[in-house]
Amino acid sequence: MRYDYLIVGAGLFGAVFARQAMDAGKTCLVVDKSQHIAGNIYTQEIEGIEVHKYGAHIFHTSNKAVWDYVQRFAEFNHYINTPIANYKGELYNLPFNMHTFYAMWGVTTPAQAQAVIARQRAAIEGEPQNLEEQAISLVGTDIYEKLVKGYTEKQWGRPCRELPSFIIKRLPVRYTFDNNYFNDRYQGIPVDGYTKLVERLLDGATVWLGMDYLEHREELSGLADTVLYTGCIDEYYDFCYGELEYRSLRFESEVLDIPNYQGVAVVNYTDSETPYTRLIEHKHFNFGQQEKTVITKEYPSDWKRGMRPYYPVNDEKNQALYARYRALADKEETVIFGGRLGHYKYYDMDKVVEAALDLAERTIE
Repeated sequence: MRYDYLIVGAGLFGAVFARQAMDAGKTCLVVDKSQHIAGNIYTQEIEGIEVHKYGAHIFHTSNKAVWDYVQRFAEFNHYINTPIANYKGELYNLPFNMHTFYAMWGVTTPAQAQAVIARQRAAIEGEPQNLEEQAISLVGTDIYEKLVKGYTEKQWGRPCRELPSFIIKRLPVRYTFDNNYFNDRYQGIPVDGYTKLVERLLDGATVWLGMDYLEHREELSGLADTVLYTGCIDEYYDFCYGELEYRSLRFESEVLDIPNYQGVAVVNYTDSETPYTRLIEHKHFNFGQQEKTVITKEYPSDWKRGMRPYYPVNDEKNQALYARYRALADKEETVIFGGRLGHYKYYDMDKVVEAALDLAERTIE
């Protein structure tokens, strides 16, 4: 059989594009080298708990069209992300807000908190040149040293002074007693897991798992008029200009014979000595009442070929290298690229959906 589209990657981007293509009357073959669909948002039921196998994923957006779209394929709960930071046994609320400032300095009013931060941020003069300077200019030296520095250096595997300032701009700072991590209007998690959501998106497509497109490129590409490639763009071109850099993650999960381990879904370990960055207790994503619980420790690591890439390292060197690959991609006539790896860009899930819908609207006739 010949298909209108061959979609390489059964993650969220590929699945949304496939759904739009099929709704437009097109046929889709979806291939993925994993043994499961849903990519990094894959969830698996263990002890009646939907476990986020590749790290915590909370859907949040201010785009009503995107929110309405995903709700066509899943019922979402009302989960609000309220993570805790653990610094050597001291607990702080995230994002940085009045609860954090009270725990850190004993201040009780926004004016008091602002005064402390103003004194501390005076250490930075001019435009921040790196992540360390950006963080201190946002929240001062105390919060930077306890809640930013160790966590960030573990996450990225390099000193904060060597990281671009824009990374820290994703962290909200509030002078209210509001522990909601995200500012977005809509937020939640699929009641029956992300895998079911992706399964519904892919309903009607032919899906081949355990199939490495790059090992069978000629044969698979011959089955379709157009290829959507959502893997690593540098790997598609056989690393002809060199490797783009990513950060990877390693997960250690265990089932505990207790009903509640830490009382919250996510705890960030912000000291440099603890080897993992986060400890996730999955049942709290869905307000679970099961007798057992599943916890996962998340360890950042350097990425090497064959490992799952998570975070693009979007510094100047890598962006320049990506631009060279992008120039090759722009010349393709029957291949289009998408997703976090195809675009070498960090995307939240709502932005993945938005980008996939946009690509579908521009390319599907």
